[in-house]
Amino acid sequence: MFEQLKVLSNRLDELNILLADPAVIADQGRYLRLVQEHADLEPVVHDYQAWIDLCTAIDQHRRLLTDSDDQEFRELVRDELSMQDAQLRELEDRLNEAVSPKDPNDARNVVMEIRAGAGGDEAALFAAVLYRMYSLYAESKGWHVQLVDVHETEIGGFKEVVFLVEGQGAYSRLRFESGVHRVQRVPVTESGGRIHTSTVTVAVLPEADDVEIEINPNDLAIDTFRASGAGGQHVNKTDSAIRITHKPTGIVVTCQDQRSQYKNKDQAMAVLKARLLEREQSYQTGSIADDRRSQVGTGDRSERIRTYNYHQGRVTDHRIGLTLYRLESVLSGDIDEIIQALMTEAKSQQRQGEARP
Repeated sequence: MFEQLKVLSNRLDELNILLADPAVIADQGRYLRLVQEHADLEPVVHDYQAWIDLCTAIDQHRRLLTDSDDQEFRELVRDELSMQDAQLRELEDRLNEAVSPKDPNDARNVVMEIRAGAGGDEAALFAAVLYRMYSLYAESKGWHVQLVDVHETEIGGFKEVVFLVEGQGAYSRLRFESGVHRVQRVPVTESGGRIHTSTVTVAVLPEADDVEIEINPNDLAIDTFRASGAGGQHVNKTDSAIRITHKPTGIVVTCQDQRSQYKNKDQAMAVLKARLLEREQSYQTGSIADDRRSQVGTGDRSERIRTYNYHQGRVTDHRIGLTLYRLESVLSGDIDEIIQALMTEAKSQQRQGEARP
């Protein structure tokens, strides 16, 4: 581990030189990538230097114990060593975490797609609730949410909503949200007071960099149309909405949220590249070509990663057996406890896999 940390420390020194080079600054694409790498490395190297300094201090205190005959002084030194040993263990845990293998997509922005599954209007209403939950969570993290496309129902639900989440580490945390989310509640459309079960599917895709996905313009069919929506929402008087069809794969992306045709096209292209990147990575890892299907399943009620039970005020994540009785705060974006537990479990499974012969 510490050999890796020496390499990272040397790389940070190199980045400090590169970021002051006028030629690098002039190349905005390279400059931004180096700035991001510097931001990722700086806290790790800071902890590594703190570890070195703490090791030196511990050695000095241990020498004081052997050199002094003053019992009161030796007791003070022992107390200091006890605190320093605890600090050292904490630093070593953080450093070990920093150099552990990571998903190469972790630092990316994400494209999220939420679709109503089983349950009709009630599923669409809960899709809108989940969109609000993720938007509030992103806001709490300082991330930016950009709506790409939404298909609304007459009563305010979403049959489908696609949006970008831009921010450091967005994918590393939101990737665990992929799957079928089940809701159990009395629908607003139900007069008999019976609890219904509905489902919503969520897919989380890492945003692709331009250098990773090259698209031949001849492979695209681009259509413009007039934006529309329930109750007059998202309605334009000009043909600013964009539909892009990638002919080799049949993938279709639409964007109608922005008033500008050019902005809609840019956002639609970002979603298309994310879907193509996901497809390519799925092929490379030998998994199902359309990984979105494995993420969200069919939307059937029996498939679920998480259940939101309104009657009991309960949220249960079935992958790790975690149950929280604070549904309201979870739906208000307070989902860090769930995500952190999922991240911890994923790391535990990764370590177990690495330990097997």
